[in-house]
Amino acid sequence: MHATPQNGQQKNGHQKNGHAPLAGFTVGVTAARRADELGALLQRRGATVLHAPALRIVPLADDSELLSATKELIDHAPDIVVATTAIGFRGWIEAADGWGFGEALLQCLRGVELLARGPKVKGAIRAAGLTEKWSPASESMAEVLDRLLEEGVEGKRVALQLHGEPLPGFIESLRAGGADVVGVPVYRWMPPEDLAPVDRLLDATVARAVDALTFTSAPAAASFLARAEDRGMSIELFAALQHDVLSACVGPVTALPLQARGVETVQPERFRLGPLVQILCQELPSRARTLPIAGHRVEIRGHAVLVDDELRPVPPAGMSLLRALARRPGWVVSRAELLRALPGSGRDEHAVETAMARLRTALGAPKLVQTVVKRGYRLALDPAAGSKYAD
Repeated sequence: MHATPQNGQQKNGHQKNGHAPLAGFTVGVTAARRADELGALLQRRGATVLHAPALRIVPLADDSELLSATKELIDHAPDIVVATTAIGFRGWIEAADGWGFGEALLQCLRGVELLARGPKVKGAIRAAGLTEKWSPASESMAEVLDRLLEEGVEGKRVALQLHGEPLPGFIESLRAGGADVVGVPVYRWMPPEDLAPVDRLLDATVARAVDALTFTSAPAAASFLARAEDRGMSIELFAALQHDVLSACVGPVTALPLQARGVETVQPERFRLGPLVQILCQELPSRARTLPIAGHRVEIRGHAVLVDDELRPVPPAGMSLLRALARRPGWVVSRAELLRALPGSGRDEHAVETAMARLRTALGAPKLVQTVVKRGYRLALDPAAGSKYAD
């Protein structure tokens, strides 16, 4: 599905044969950690990426809460430690080492029942010279919880390495089972110091200038929604997310803040960045509007149009006109109505003519849009398709 350079780029820079699956789509990335990796994966598949970290990570060396929890565990060793992420576990050991408590923490962990959520965490544990007692095949925290409750946690002290993600019901279930639970808050999240990128992404989402948003942590999703609320944009944001902009989450926990507000999400079966990008490669093209117009196959994407499989970038004003025409393919749309579809165009209908001329040039097939004298414009829908779209 990837665009390839053979047959050469045409002089106008468009790919002649084939196109990347996300070409013509704009995707917002809200991640703070591994954002470059996610952005590169998306761009490799043709997407335009808007990056706006919705959170920032508190540096471990400055984190007084983590320092306090570490000292508490060294002084009063737990019976069980649950390690949830490899990067979090490594960071915890490195931070303790920096504070001068590294060996004391390792000594403490050698004497406890150490559980690892998955293979990456097992690797981090063993790299620290420790050995885990058990790890679930499913990499699921639910399976970890089931094992703990089956074995019984009454009167036991359980340390849980947190990683900025909420673990709904996990801590509550352990406490209900009689455990004393100590949270180890590795990598706490806070709002970004610079809110301008988030505000730009919010504005673009509300304006439907992005086709999808990606979320790789529940705190990032919650922070994004909270910023919209602070700006009085919640209603407009939810309208966009519920109807036009796809929300893609790396997994079910990440999706919780969105789903709690009635926003539908898509998630890959494997909770990794690669599968997250792959699901966008499937979902976004399948949502694009495809019409048979003037003998051409026209697929309307976010900021570009595929005309007979050739990608044609279209200016924002032109895309606004094209979408207005495509809502009623084959029907005449008046200049006044098209003027209302143009962002910030004022009252001069000449703006419609200017934008329409640029749209026709961008499409490279002027006959796709017909001028109907004194009435407006229409898409030149192929006759055989007319009845299908007439309603």
